[in-house]
Amino acid sequence: MTDVAERLEELRECGLYRQLRLIEGPQGPSVTLDGCPVLLLCSNNYLGLADRAEVREAAAEAALRWGAGAGASRLISGTMEPHRQLEERLAAFKGYEAALLLGSGYLANTGLVAALAGRNEVIFSDELNHASIVDGCRLSRAETFVYRHADLEHLAWALYHQRGKPALIVTDGVFSMDGDVAPLPELLELARRHGARLMVDEAHATGAIGPGGRGSVSAAGLSGEVDVVVGTLGKALGSYGAYACASAETVDFLVNTARPFIFSTAPPPSAVGAAIAALELLEAEPELVERLQANAETLRSALASEDLDAGPSRTQVVPIQVGNAEAAMSLCEATLRRGVFAQGIRPPTVPEDSCRLRCTVMATHRREDLIAAGRQIGAAAREVGLLEEQPLAA
Repeated sequence: MTDVAERLEELRECGLYRQLRLIEGPQGPSVTLDGCPVLLLCSNNYLGLADRAEVREAAAEAALRWGAGAGASRLISGTMEPHRQLEERLAAFKGYEAALLLGSGYLANTGLVAALAGRNEVIFSDELNHASIVDGCRLSRAETFVYRHADLEHLAWALYHQRGKPALIVTDGVFSMDGDVAPLPELLELARRHGARLMVDEAHATGAIGPGGRGSVSAAGLSGEVDVVVGTLGKALGSYGAYACASAETVDFLVNTARPFIFSTAPPPSAVGAAIAALELLEAEPELVERLQANAETLRSALASEDLDAGPSRTQVVPIQVGNAEAAMSLCEATLRRGVFAQGIRPPTVPEDSCRLRCTVMATHRREDLIAAGRQIGAAAREVGLLEEQPLAA
């Protein structure tokens, strides 16, 4: 047996083996999965824009006009018009002087964290930050202090004891596995008091919370005040790629120092055209955000009726913690047999013993389908022994 085969076997034995599932058609509220129709409760296509006709058509038109690819890094072969247009639109939408497009959310976080902090500096990172932020901390070669999740006292203590060093505080805006929102006003106050920069990843906040879906920073009334705001185009905006919003000076600095920007081919024109169309739809139809929030509350209520707790979630990310990996995947499969596809989440995505069924709702889900999904997840949880059987009505 090869070392690769041995490692794969270890993953199977630990309940951490993963495999791809085939979906037919676009990422809509319902899909055909491995040949069976299911309600999709694990897509990040929060506003349903990935399969909107206007977004598809914009992607096709951009490809026809500008080509299938961008050709090279923008520092090598130049910036194409749609890239500049989207950056201007994103900066205005977020309330910042400038924006910079990058290839993906992972590339954005690894590149920006490493650019904004280096040797002899210190990064303060929430313990539940996304893996891309964690990896950015590692790549930066800065000292990294991981503070307890949203624990302002712990962070304040650490900032005090690291005073005198250039510092970066970095946090998710909406935490991708728990659905709770970072305490941004307090984080910004700590950053200002200690002379630190604050960077917020709004991957799961843009299009989901805040006025008109402008995100967690806008919801906190801090647009233009947080030093750097990062987001993706591949979730609520239905396309692919990422962006950073900041002052013009900071964006100029990132153009010259963020290695994933410098050394990667720019996003394809089709993805950029699709994102522009999605942003226009979001601005024209803010009711999409309200519908998403209402649907999230519907699912949370449906799960609560089944004695399932979604924890601190206040957003479209609705997790059901079950403990170990085996229990999470048993619940996932039992739920899938009932026609609901919600993904089981295991390490390294979440810490040991905090495995969960992570549900995500979309603005395009029907209320009655979400209520039925809550019942089916409850039935699945009873089947695998995570809930007691409900007594029959008299």
